Formats: sequence, C-alpha cells, structure tokens
Amino acid sequence: MAKRKEKIMPFFKFLAIAMAIITILTLGLFYFIDILPGEYFLVLCVLLILFNIIFSCLILTRRGAKKRAIGTVLSIIYMIFLVLIIIYELNTIGFLKKLGFVNYKTENYSLLVLKESDYEELSDLENKTIGSLEFTSDGLKQAKEKIEKDITAEFKETDNITTLKEDFLKENYDSILIENSMLTLINESDNDFINEYKVIYEFSLDVETEDIAHEVDITKDAFNIYVSGIDTYGSVSSVSRSDVNMVITVNPTTHKILITSIPRDYYVTLAGKNAKDKLTHAGIYGIETSVATLENLLDIKINYYVKVNFTSLIDIVDALGGVSVYSKYSFTSQDGYYYKQGYNNVDGKKALSFVRERKAFSEGDRTRVENQAAMIEALINKAISPTIITKYTSLLSALDDSFITNLKTDDLTEFIKMQIDQMPSWDIENISLNGTDGYDYTYSYGGTKLYVMIPDNETVINATTKIKEILKEE
Repeated sequence: MAKRKEKIMPFFKFLAIAMAIITILTLGLFYFIDILPGEYFLVLCVLLILFNIIFSCLILTRRGAKKRAIGTVLSIIYMIFLVLIIIYELNTIGFLKKLGFVNYKTENYSLLVLKESDYEELSDLENKTIGSLEFTSDGLKQAKEKIEKDITAEFKETDNITTLKEDFLKENYDSILIENSMLTLINESDNDFINEYKVIYEFSLDVETEDIAHEVDITKDAFNIYVSGIDTYGSVSSVSRSDVNMVITVNPTTHKILITSIPRDYYVTLAGKNAKDKLTHAGIYGIETSVATLENLLDIKINYYVKVNFTSLIDIVDALGGVSVYSKYSFTSQDGYYYKQGYNNVDGKKALSFVRERKAFSEGDRTRVENQAAMIEALINKAISPTIITKYTSLLSALDDSFITNLKTDDLTEFIKMQIDQMPSWDIENISLNGTDGYDYTYSYGGTKLYVMIPDNETVINATTKIKEILKEE
C-alpha cells in the first residue's frame, strides 16, 4: 500500500510566506537606496531568491520531518539576518533623507541690560532705547520686528562693535540687541564685560539662504569641498565663528585627496564686505561668506560644503569606536589629556581636545591646524575601513543632525557605489597655509586691534597650485 503523504502544517506555510515577504522587502529597500553597483545588486537578488527557494522547499516538503526541522532552523536564522539588514537599510534611508541643502541659517539673539539696572524682562524696556550693530546679521531686521510686536522701543544703530559696547556701558542705551556670535567676540576681547551685563530676553531666528553648490559628477569629476568647524555645541545651523577651515580636494579618477588647512586667524578680505578680517569671523555672516572668501583667496571654485561643530566630532568619533590619529609631538592638552608622538587611539572627547589644543605648542595655531588635518585623515581612514560595517548603524545615528551639507543624496549614493565597486586605495596628502603674527583692525571688531596671521603668499600660491594639479589629473 502506498505511503500516505504528511499534511503540511499552517505554521510552515506561514513561515514560507513570511520569508518571501522579508526577502522581497530587503531587495526592494536595496533597490530604493541605490548604493549597490548593478552587478552587485543582481548577484544579491539571485542569492537571496535562491536561499528563499531552498529553505521554502525544505519546510514545505511532505516527506521527512527531519528536513522540515533543518529547514525551519535555517529559515529562522535567514529571516533574522534579513531583519538586521532591513534595520541597516531603514537607518540609511533616514540618514539620506536629511542630506541636501538646508535653506536657512539660525541666528541667536540676546537683549542685554546693565547688571545693576532694574530691567528684568522685555516689557521693562517699553519706550526705552536699544542699541544694535547695523552690519552684523542678515536677520537683524526680523529680530527688531519680533521685539516690536511686544514693546515699543527706539532702536539706535552703530557700525562699530567697540562703540556699541562703550555707549552701552556709558548708559547711552538702555539695552543692546546683539547676535550671540558677536557677543562672544566682545566677551573674549574684554574679560570684564561679562560681569557688566545680564541677559533678559533671548530668541532665535531662521534666516533664508541660497544654495551655492557648483554641482559636478563626483564619481568622475574632481571637486572641492569646504569643511567648516564652528566653535559651538548644539545646533549646527547656528551662525558662529568658523574655527576649522579646510578645503578637501577629491579626484575620484586618480583616487587622490588633498586636505588644505587654513588658520582661523588668517587675515583675509571678507567676501561681500570688501574689508579685512580674520577668516574665522567669516562664519558669523554664514557659511556662504566663508566659502566665497576662500574661493577668492585660493582662486578656486568650491563645489560643496560640510559644516560641523564640537558636538559633531565627539559623536562621530565615538560612533566609529574611536580613531587612531597621528601627532607630530608629545604633549598634554589644556583638558589634561596626554598624547604621545606617533599614533594615538582617541575617543570623542580626547579627539576634540586634540584638534582644539594650541597653547601646548610653540607654533600655536599652526600646529593646531596640522592636528585638525590629521584628525580628518584619521576619520577618513576609519570610515573606509572594513570595520565600518560593525559601526554602521551607530555612525548614522551620530551623524543625525550633526552636520549640514549641500551635497545631494544622489551624489553621495553614486559615490558610495563607486567605492564599493572599485574599492580604491586613496592617497591622502595634507598641506597648510602659513603666515606671520601681527595685530590689526578687523571688520567685525572695529576700533580695537586683534591678533591676526598675515598670509605668507608663497604658501597660498603653493596651495592653489597643488589644488589645481589634483583637479586636473586624469
């Protein structure tokens, strides 16, 4: 008599259907993200479909409980693996959605009154005088309008930050309205000023900006990207001084990267202002001013920018599981961290201390600039290493809201596909601009001479030449 075939339990049918759905979802998300080269995606499709068919046949067989048991175990392991991949994919989609030009910058304002005054809140300034700097911020008009919705006040403007401070201390104004990056300038130049005032009202404004990207095919054409590191924690959209200024030149054909570092105190002509100032102060007027200023200085076009702050560096380094950064000198930072000559394994806080330190070196800011370039190189090396796979999800979480760029999603995904397809070894070179110490008047802090670095034209010309060489190489 013929053997009776076993009846397939609903559980195994459900398992087969679930496995098919998860397989389709995984492949669909890969297709949507579009970071795999065509041949890689095709191989992945064949492999996953093949695994799905084999495991389904095992669990749906009508003969052999042993085969079904093996198929069940393999199917569950297979689905768990795919679920982990889906989590990676969803994190990637969330990250990529946030890429691209952000059409605003954030200006943060404070209303100051003298500490010994009776003013305690905004309403106390009804029918009083408020001083402000007419040239400093694009959103000043909006800031005044916001205040005028609540009180009636007389605004008096000056074009000199020293005059504004002195008139305030002489009680020529009842209050001053100032953007916080300018307030930081006053506090650093006059250590006693912070003891003279109190803040009675604070607010932020988002000011519209324009996209300044010069788009190219970054998988085929060489390009320049400006990296700006602002001297704040918290929101990256805030305008602030740019303490880290680098132009990274990337040639995807020759696989060469040139990192050109420019000291924060470089005495340059601010774009759109036609006046001399420190490069770091350009960030006060928005990243577009920093970009245009460096384009004029180096006689180049900057295609894209990336803007980060202190919080960004800490989070990114920690998400990568730390990085190995090279130090030319042995030194102890002001934060108490020790670094040996040679390679140092650092976490986020130690990395930030490394790139900020300058007082430990006889060359001061010059050495700090070199250390900043070394940190960028360390981050690049860790990001393109195979170990990134295990840090992938945490890295994307760390990058969330940690930087601003006008590089588009499609550009980045195409670049990732190129990296996966070719797996090139990148040749990274660092150079720095140099200059001589000096003191001079600056556009942003008129009336008082500040420390500046007078550019060494030979190093500027050398940087321009090297950048253009990398751009032209094929």
